[in-house]
Order: sequence, then structure tokens, then C-alpha cells
Amino acid sequence: MENPYPGFFARFYDILYSQLSDSKEYEYYLSHILHTRGSVLEIGVGTGRIFRDAVRSKPDVYGIDVSPSMLDILRSHLRDQDKEKITLQDAVNFSFPKQFGPIVAPLRMFMHLEDKEEQLQALQNIRGHLAEQGRFIFDVFVPDMYMLLNPLEDVLDFDGEYEKGRMLQRYVSTRPDLIRQIIHVTFRLKWDESDMVQEASWQVPMRFFFRYELEHLIERAGFSHYEILGDYSGNPLHSESKEFIPVCYK
Repeated sequence: MENPYPGFFARFYDILYSQLSDSKEYEYYLSHILHTRGSVLEIGVGTGRIFRDAVRSKPDVYGIDVSPSMLDILRSHLRDQDKEKITLQDAVNFSFPKQFGPIVAPLRMFMHLEDKEEQLQALQNIRGHLAEQGRFIFDVFVPDMYMLLNPLEDVLDFDGEYEKGRMLQRYVSTRPDLIRQIIHVTFRLKWDESDMVQEASWQVPMRFFFRYELEHLIERAGFSHYEILGDYSGNPLHSESKEFIPVCYK
């Protein structure tokens, strides 16, 4: 099951990922949301990095997440009429009395599902919520064997400010479990507040996938056909691809 983001991490999420995330990933998903007919569901909506911009132009957009702290931040940015469109639900068991044209799960959401049973249940649940000809789009990274064999140890990957004159840093450590195909990631944040340096850590398991494993899961879930792209420009997989981006059709 997905691991809820703690409050201290949610607080700084937008600042961190405005620099750490790929702008092409944002543009790719936003384009699919805005240029598809019918209702849209975003799984792992978080603080609304994509949702906030989408719902201004396309009212029939909905979002779910498992983290109350992330959703609290998102609600604080939304108009009153849009707040009811986000709910606390998970990918495996979510339920809506309607179907969706596209369902999207950006920024590694699917990697929070550790076990194959819940991965399959999530895919089947998602397929059941797609309208005819609807599609599900998500992304996971292509495993980097060097990184798996050479884990990170407290590496500084963000060094900036969350307010003028107030420091924010993020450090990352990884502990790969090659047998279970899980990377245990520890995020350590440091920030200035009340004339003191605050610090907090959070560990989250991230399940990595290989190509044919993804294909088997998608086929078992009953999708009629699919393609796996290699980047957010829509190019096919090739030897230098860094992303697996499955586009799965009902």
C-alpha cells in the first residue's frame, strides 16, 4: 500500500519538486488531462502540482491520494467548488460512481505499491473505472544497475530556501533490496525555523520494475492493448531510455 507523506515533507513538497521534477513530465500529463474528452482521475494527486492547473481549465477532473497532509495543502489552494473533487483514497480500493476517459498516476505513484497482489488489484480497479476506449498512463523509472549496486549515503540533492533567508536542504540515502526489488529511500530534511535548525527524516520503500514484468502485470489485469514509451516526448523504448511510461487501453 502507498506510504502517506508526513506533514513536514508535505509542507516543503512544492518547493522541492519545483526544482527536482522534470518539467516535461508535468507538461506530458497536463496535456493528456486537458486534451482528452470526459472525466479525468489523477491518482496520487498530492499537493496538486498538476491538478491545480488542470482543474482551472477542465472542471471535470478528480484526484485521490493517501496522504491527509498532502491533501490539506492542496485544499488550501483550491476554489470551494473544486475541493469536493479530491478524496482520501488509495489506488487499490478507490471507488467512484463514474468512469473516466484517462486515469493518470504521475511521478512514480505506482512504485509505492510493493507487492504484486496489490499492483494487480490496483490495475484491475483502475481498468474497471475506465470508460470504453479509456486509457491509464503511469510512469516508473528504468532501473539503473549502477545505482542499485552503489547505494547513496546521505547525498545532498536540494540546497535552497523555502522563504527568503530561510534554508532548506534535502539529503537522500538508499538501501536496495535486490531480491524483493525494493529501494528503501530515506529523505532527511533540514530547515531554518525559530532561530534553530530543524531536522526530520522519512523512509519510504520504492518498488522498481523491469520491462517484461510490467507487461505481464498489464496483460494479467485485462487491458486490451498497451504501449510502453521511453520518455515524456512520446518516443518508444530504446537502450538509453530512463523511463517506462505504460499507456494501457481498456
